[in-house]
Amino acid sequence: MKKRALISVSDKQNVVELAKGLVELDYEVVSTGGTLRVLQEAGIPAVAIDTVTGFPEILDGRVKTLHPNVHAGLLAKRDNVAHRHQLEENNIYPIDIVVVNLYPFKETLQKQGVSQDEMIENIDIGGPTMLRAAAKNYQDVTVIVEPSDYQNVLQQLQSGELNENNRMNLAAKVFRHTANYDALIANYFSEQTGESFPENYTMTYEKVQTLRYGENPHQEAAFYKNPLHKGTSLATAKQLHGKELSYNNIQDANAAIEIVSEFIEPAAVAIKHMNPCGIGVRDSISEAFQTAFDADPISIFGGIVALNREVDVDTARQLSEIFLEIVLAPSFSNEALNILTQKKNIRLLEVELIPDESSQHKFTTVSGGVLVQHKDDGMIQEEQVTVATKREPTEQEMMDLLFAWKAVKHVKSNAIVLAKDNQTVGIGAGQMNRVGAAKIAIEQAGEKSHGAVMASDAFFPMPDTVEAAVEAGVTAIIQPGGSKRDQDSIDVCDQHGIAMVYTGMRHFKH
Repeated sequence: MKKRALISVSDKQNVVELAKGLVELDYEVVSTGGTLRVLQEAGIPAVAIDTVTGFPEILDGRVKTLHPNVHAGLLAKRDNVAHRHQLEENNIYPIDIVVVNLYPFKETLQKQGVSQDEMIENIDIGGPTMLRAAAKNYQDVTVIVEPSDYQNVLQQLQSGELNENNRMNLAAKVFRHTANYDALIANYFSEQTGESFPENYTMTYEKVQTLRYGENPHQEAAFYKNPLHKGTSLATAKQLHGKELSYNNIQDANAAIEIVSEFIEPAAVAIKHMNPCGIGVRDSISEAFQTAFDADPISIFGGIVALNREVDVDTARQLSEIFLEIVLAPSFSNEALNILTQKKNIRLLEVELIPDESSQHKFTTVSGGVLVQHKDDGMIQEEQVTVATKREPTEQEMMDLLFAWKAVKHVKSNAIVLAKDNQTVGIGAGQMNRVGAAKIAIEQAGEKSHGAVMASDAFFPMPDTVEAAVEAGVTAIIQPGGSKRDQDSIDVCDQHGIAMVYTGMRHFKH
C-alpha cells in the first residue's frame, strides 16, 4: 500500500515542488480546495479529501477535514496492534505526512478596514486540528508547517526515512506555530472585548535574530518582535551600515527612540546605559545634536544618538567627529551616508517614527512570573499644571519645565533633571535617595545650574532636594506633588523666590 501525504496550505510557496517530490517517492497525495487545484493544474495526480472522508466539503469549507477517516489516519499508533485492527475494521488508511499551513489570520489582522466577519472567517479550525494530531503522533507521522522545511524533508526522505528526532523537531515547530496562532486570536478577542489583563495572559513573539550574547558574554540571547505592533519599532528598522546590533545596543536604542519620539520640534537624544546623557531641542537637527552633545560631551562617547529629522550633511559631519555606537533617524541624505559610512564601526539605523496605534503593555520578568502594566505614555500640557508657590513661572521657565518633564520621564528613578533653554544640563539617575540624584545633576551642570529649572520624577518627601536646588541657583521646579510634607518644600521655594508647579502625575522608572 502506498504511503499517504495530506497537503492543505494557505501559503502555496514551493508546494508544487514538494508534492512532485513526494509522488516520485511513491506517495499518494491527498489535498483540499485551492491547494488541490494548484497541484492538479501542475499535473500532479492529487486526489480530493472527500475521496478519503466519503463526505463533501460543507458550510462554505468550514468542514472538510474534520472527519474520523482523517484523524484516525493521523493518530493511529503504528506499533499498536489494536489501533491497526481498528483502522482495518473501519477501512481507514494511515496518513504518513501532513503538510499544512493556516488561514492568514495575522495578515488579515494587519490589513486596514477589515470587517469582523472577515476576521472570523480567517480563523482556521481544521488546519490546527490536523497539525496538532500529526504532531502528537510524531513517532509515526511527519508534519510540516513551514515551507522552508520542504526541501530538507524531501532530501531526508530521498536518502531514507526521517529519524524520530527530526520528526520531533518538526512537531515542536508545529506546537510553537499553533500556540502563536492561537495567541494572536486570543489577543484579538481580548482587544475586542476590552480585556486588558485576562485570567491567562498569552503573548506571542516572532524571532528577528539570534544575538551574539546578552548583557554579558556568558549569557545567550535573541531578539523577538511583536507581530502585531503598530508603531515605531526597532524590529522593523532598516540597518544601513555597520555590524549587527547587540543585546545592549537594542536596549539603548529603544530607550533613545522612546525619548526622541516625545518631541515634535527637531530633537536629538544621546543615550548611555538606557539613560539620556544629553537632550537638545532646536530649530534645526544639526543645532539640536550640538545642543545634546554640549549637554554632556564626556558621557556621549561610545553612546547612541537618536534624531527625529533626516540626518543632513551638517549633522553627519558633527556625528562623524566622535565615536558613537549607533545613530538612529527617520532617514539619511545620500551625502550624509557618504560621510558616516566612512566610519567602519558605526551602526546606522533608519527608523520610521510613527504614532503608536496598538495598546502597549510593558513586561518585567520576575522569578517565576511576569509583571504587566500599560506603557507610561502619560504627559501633561501647560494648562494641566498647578502652581504651588507664590511666584508663577515665567514663559521661558514654563517652556523649560515642560521640556525637563519630558526628559525626566525617561530617566531611571530616583531621577532629577536640570534643564535650560531646551537643553538638559544635568541628569541624576537611579539613586537610592532623591537628594543624591539632585546632587549628581547639580554637579554635572556646574555653573549652568544657575537659572536652570529642575524636574523630579516623583514628589519630594522632605525639603532637602529643594534646598539643594536653591543653593545651585535653580529658579523653577516641576514635580508631581502629593507628599505629606509638600508644604515644607513650598515654604523653601517661597523663601527664595523659586516657582514650583505640580503635575499630579509621577514617572517612576525602575
